[in-house]
Amino acid sequence: MLVVEAKLKNGTPEQYHRLDEAIKTSQFVRNSCVRHWMDNKGTTRNDLQILLAKIVQFVGREFKKH
Repeated sequence: MLVVEAKLKNGTPEQYHRLDEAIKTSQFVRNSCVRHWMDNKGTTRNDLQILLAKIVQFVGREFKKH
C-alpha cells in the first residue's frame, strides 16, 4: 500500500484544497494504471505511458468545458 504524504504548515484554505486535489489526481492516475495493468495481460511501461497521454487529453477537454 502506498501512502501519499505532504507537509503544509499554516497554509491557506486554498493551499490545502490544491494539495487535496493533487493527492486525488495522483491516486486516480495510479488506480487507472493498476486497473489497466490488471485487465490487460502483458502490459508494458510504454502501454501505461500511452494510457496516461489519453487520460491527459480527456481531462484537458473536461477542464476546458468548465
